[in-house]
Amino acid sequence: MITEATKTPEYTAVRDGGAGLIDLSVRGRILISGSEAVPFLNGLITNDMKTLAANTWMPAAFPNVQGRLLAAVRVIHRDDGFLIDTESATQDTVVKLLERFTLAGDFRLAELTQDTALVSIQGAKTPEIVAAIFDETVATLGRDKVASVAWQGKQITLIRATHTAEDGFDLFVKATEVETLRDAFIKAGAQPIGNDTVETLRLEAGIARYGIDMDETNVVTETNLDDAVSFTKGCYIGQEIIARIKYRGHVAKKLSGLIFESEVSLESGAKIFSSDDKEIGRVTSVAYSPRLGRTIALGYLKYDYLAPETNVKVISSEKELLAKVAKLPFVRGGWYRN
Repeated sequence: MITEATKTPEYTAVRDGGAGLIDLSVRGRILISGSEAVPFLNGLITNDMKTLAANTWMPAAFPNVQGRLLAAVRVIHRDDGFLIDTESATQDTVVKLLERFTLAGDFRLAELTQDTALVSIQGAKTPEIVAAIFDETVATLGRDKVASVAWQGKQITLIRATHTAEDGFDLFVKATEVETLRDAFIKAGAQPIGNDTVETLRLEAGIARYGIDMDETNVVTETNLDDAVSFTKGCYIGQEIIARIKYRGHVAKKLSGLIFESEVSLESGAKIFSSDDKEIGRVTSVAYSPRLGRTIALGYLKYDYLAPETNVKVISSEKELLAKVAKLPFVRGGWYRN
């Protein structure tokens, strides 16, 4: 349980009925346009571009020919093209994958990361604050929809999204105009959230980060990006491997949750063992959960040990730490109750 000793204004703003404001501008943003954008993108990503209607968005992944993950992205279909939003660790990779097509046809690329900003508001109070700043229509935006809003002379793109397992919205705006928007959210009651709290909320939500919990050594379907993959679309790079794994039944290992008996100290990379001392995986991310009052971790486990409540042990600094496999997310916030 969360206690007074572990409560912070930032954490409780998001978890206990308020709203937190997170700066995600470090993520990469690339705009793709042109009459051949859809076929070119469709041959590179795991989701189906042909189903992405105007003013909607979807998750997707860029795999290599072995079906391994090069980048996890969001594709946002705006009036001016397709905005590709990705983690900072994979921005250069995505640009390099895409820019080689700019000479192959009507396919244009514009890097927007420096000229734009991305902020997210997360928590149960989010729709109320969004309605107060914009209007009720925006506050009821569907989860796969995109809204373009003119506000105080600024053009803002909004999508409904979670980074915390709580309800939330992501807002894309020009970098020169983001401070005015941030001030409006803070004035309306949103609490600015720092990186340490963001990391705790991310872990509680069971959300993987590239370069920490997943990378190009992982097949896409090992990383819990199931909603980013279409198994009915046509050919794309890596499709054969990804489809073969699905239709043979399952992956050999998968990103999973671990919950410990109390607050413990361990490092990422620690090895995970079964109760009968077989090595079955490794830890990727660790955090103390204020909500659960114990340490939680993400890590890869062999398929036979994925069932929730399976007893495992982690060896860290020659210490044996007992844990159980946990269903993700660790904390099922308002995003899962709506």
